[in-house]
Amino acid sequence: MTKTLSNFILLVFFSALFINCANRGNPEGGPKDELPPEILKTFPENYSTNFEGNEIKITFNEFIKIKDLQKQLIISPPMKIQPEIKPIGGASKFISIKIIDTLQPNTTYAFNFGNSIQDNNEGNPYPYYRYVLSTGDYIDSLKVNGTIIDAYYKEPETFVNVALYEVDSTFTDSIIYKEVPKYITNTLDSLTTFSIENVKAGKYMLMALKDNNGDNKFQQKTDQVAFHKEFIEVPTDTSYTLKLFKENLDFKAEKPKLISGEKILFGYAGDYTTMKIDIQSEVPNDFEYKITKDQETDTLYYWYRPKLEVDSLIFKIINNDYEKEYTARISEQERDSLIIKEVTSGSIGLNEAFKITASTPLTYFDASKVTLIDKDSANVDFKTMLDTINNIYTFDFKKTYDNQYAFMVEPEAFEDFFDGITTDTLSFNISTRKESDFGYARLTLIGAEYPVIIQLTDNKGEVKYEKYSSKPEQVDFLDLNPGKYDIRVIHDTNGNKKYDTGNYLNKIQPERVSHFEMKDDVRANWGLSPTLNFTKQ
Repeated sequence: MTKTLSNFILLVFFSALFINCANRGNPEGGPKDELPPEILKTFPENYSTNFEGNEIKITFNEFIKIKDLQKQLIISPPMKIQPEIKPIGGASKFISIKIIDTLQPNTTYAFNFGNSIQDNNEGNPYPYYRYVLSTGDYIDSLKVNGTIIDAYYKEPETFVNVALYEVDSTFTDSIIYKEVPKYITNTLDSLTTFSIENVKAGKYMLMALKDNNGDNKFQQKTDQVAFHKEFIEVPTDTSYTLKLFKENLDFKAEKPKLISGEKILFGYAGDYTTMKIDIQSEVPNDFEYKITKDQETDTLYYWYRPKLEVDSLIFKIINNDYEKEYTARISEQERDSLIIKEVTSGSIGLNEAFKITASTPLTYFDASKVTLIDKDSANVDFKTMLDTINNIYTFDFKKTYDNQYAFMVEPEAFEDFFDGITTDTLSFNISTRKESDFGYARLTLIGAEYPVIIQLTDNKGEVKYEKYSSKPEQVDFLDLNPGKYDIRVIHDTNGNKKYDTGNYLNKIQPERVSHFEMKDDVRANWGLSPTLNFTKQ
């Protein structure tokens, strides 16, 4: 055999071997498996009665895995000690449920797996599998159905718990803070409707909870809640609508702390507008203080002078029925310096004011040291107003389209609480756009209950424009930036010109909100005239 022939045979052999290995590593099989796994048997059988064991076994026709079990699995009634469920993090042809908790007598239990059971290869889910058993002689078979809506936003949250609390001699309104419900279901990730199944006849309180820590109890700080205003009687043919809302937090103060020279931070939760900070320590006759609010956090700053040679200061925080003393430790620290910055910059609307703020509380402003001119160098008159709590100076003046405005601020125009003054010349520039850059919308309201707050929102529900109307009239939104808007209408029942949320303990439902879709986009130099038809509630 020649050397050339030997090399050729070897080449053919290794090529065939490579092709064979490649074929084994990259099979080209039939169509993709899109079928969910099948249950071959369960032990005990689904819907068994007189259950006395502590383990359930579900057998499938193929290897399965369990995904997002903590989020998907709903056990009704909830168990104080969660069962052990396998497999976890692996694949198996079986699901094993080992019950650790002591089951209640004559009670129907339901295990709703949602879409957590999937085949191991393609992830095809076994949809909404429910395993039901009873510790008594029969399976409870009644249902409570309904719909979840968001009280303020267009779309409700996903994975919302809907629950029934039994109204008996032990029932109190505070039960949702302390106890798990008698029956529970979940809207999971796509549904706004709910069905609480396998319910026993009786009287119940119906509520919903966006339960962010998974304990089946209401936490005001983190959870949203909804409740039906009256107890319900089961059996019932009524379909219930629950409005999910976020409560205003009950007021609570945090321990104050010194963060710079003569500046103490007071954190809080809830409504600060009626909050009082009273110093209890002995202070000199010339003691003064100012309070300002942080623009981004729930924080008040307490500024004081003169400097005090003390180790601590005692304060009393009062807010309606809240009253508590706190101690702030005092040390030698450098004071904040006076720095002026603009709140408004760049392009500004015709009805929008120019605003500046400062790093320390402003106490004095000399308007004669400020010059405002437009693009033609013509002087423009302005008026100012100081918002002391937000430490913002507002400059209000008449603006025209397609113009530029320049502020020239001479030194010593501003003075702060610590007698600091601005030492440099400051300049700020803003502009207005052409009228043709904007669009507009004229809204006609039919059947509205006045007064109303009308908002144009983006696709996330954030307010971009707002109007208030107290009587039937067409409502014009001018100078709109081009884009897509939705319409939210708040029926301002108490006439306070703001949206009022609900409160569970006080049995207050949130104010009514209606949503409308603006079918067309707002375009530059173009207008829309949608008609909003309201239904009676």
